[in-house]
Amino acid sequence: MRSAPFRDYNSIGREEEDAAVRVIRSGVLSAFYGSNSEKFYGGPNVQELEADWKAYFGMKYACTANSATSALCTAVGAIGVGPGDEVIVTPYSMSATATAILMFNGVPIFSDIEDRYFGLDPAKIKKKITDRTKAIMVTNLFGHGARLDEIKKIADDHDLFLIEDCAQSPGASYKGKLTGTYGDIGVFSLNCHKTIQSGEGGVLVSNDPDLAKKAQLIRNHAEAVIGSGMEVKSLVNMVGRNYRMTEIEAAIGIEQLKKLDSLNKKRQDLCGHLNEKLANMEGIIPPAIQEDSTHVFYVYPLKINRKRIRISTELFAKALLAEGIPFQKGYCKPIHLLPLYQKKTAYGDKGCPFTCPFYGKEVEYREGDCPVVENLNENELLMSGIITPPNTIMDMQDVVAAFEKIIHNQEGLLEHE
Repeated sequence: MRSAPFRDYNSIGREEEDAAVRVIRSGVLSAFYGSNSEKFYGGPNVQELEADWKAYFGMKYACTANSATSALCTAVGAIGVGPGDEVIVTPYSMSATATAILMFNGVPIFSDIEDRYFGLDPAKIKKKITDRTKAIMVTNLFGHGARLDEIKKIADDHDLFLIEDCAQSPGASYKGKLTGTYGDIGVFSLNCHKTIQSGEGGVLVSNDPDLAKKAQLIRNHAEAVIGSGMEVKSLVNMVGRNYRMTEIEAAIGIEQLKKLDSLNKKRQDLCGHLNEKLANMEGIIPPAIQEDSTHVFYVYPLKINRKRIRISTELFAKALLAEGIPFQKGYCKPIHLLPLYQKKTAYGDKGCPFTCPFYGKEVEYREGDCPVVENLNENELLMSGIITPPNTIMDMQDVVAAFEKIIHNQEGLLEHE
């Protein structure tokens, strides 16, 4: 049994401290103006972070925001989602992935995942497409890309927008391309829980000049800017917000982006060790990695083969914790099962957008609609965030030992089921 706790991850160092101090001493904590001026695009640190992000991901445009949630909302607004539109989305993600669709009165249509890389199942996406489908929103979950080449082809074949939620996969590649660069828009997170962070923050990337301009407008009071020399092809969704990033967040983000590859490499080394050792244990299925792709391990997700392992994932997680190894059962409740969707209550008490007359359809969110994700979350998935520096290979050895002990002592544990 392990007695010492695993050490907490902290990606912030002296470089970020110095960057924040420079901004504070400058006296300019934000330089955005909500008007058509040179400051519409923010201050020097915001613009430098956007330039660095474009360069790293090889994209033409980048637009920062005060959170990845805000960036997702901006992305949905930029592609023109509105009342009556449907967006196909994963049920396995942070809730904001789907609520971003609701923000513009679109209707989320949840499509099941595949249980290898935990992304949307391309075959099931096809069955969800209707004449109201506007876009597909895919999440590259846990640090690995979804089947992005197949999903991109479906989007192109049906003239749909593709948005990638890459909050958990910055720097990961899928079949030779970085996640976030397959879709019309890719969204990244700088939230405090992520591999790189600025406390809060998000970044949107695109190669489409019209989408990028709309994103910049939605971020910064579009309605006050349009008509003063800054025009767009359409006024749809040009009701602006204040989604602007501060100069301190941007300055920290600049330094964090420089560290992304090295921080990812440390996670990959720790998880590579776990993968090698756990793959030899009967009933344990380590995370899969697509050929010609990389996994950046936001967390470490593995599956239990219930035909080989007789104890439940809940009991397995409790047994690991008793050995000093914090794993949890599942990831999060599938989004379609949350009360908002079960009750279909979002805006006011009239059922909008689900009963919006512009939609004119009946949408149902039922248990059993997404059987793969529901079974995975309830019966197969274990995950942990202990695979980060400053933890070491020696720490991972304790994880391996705990798994071995539990697997060899299932009979005794079954008495506690």
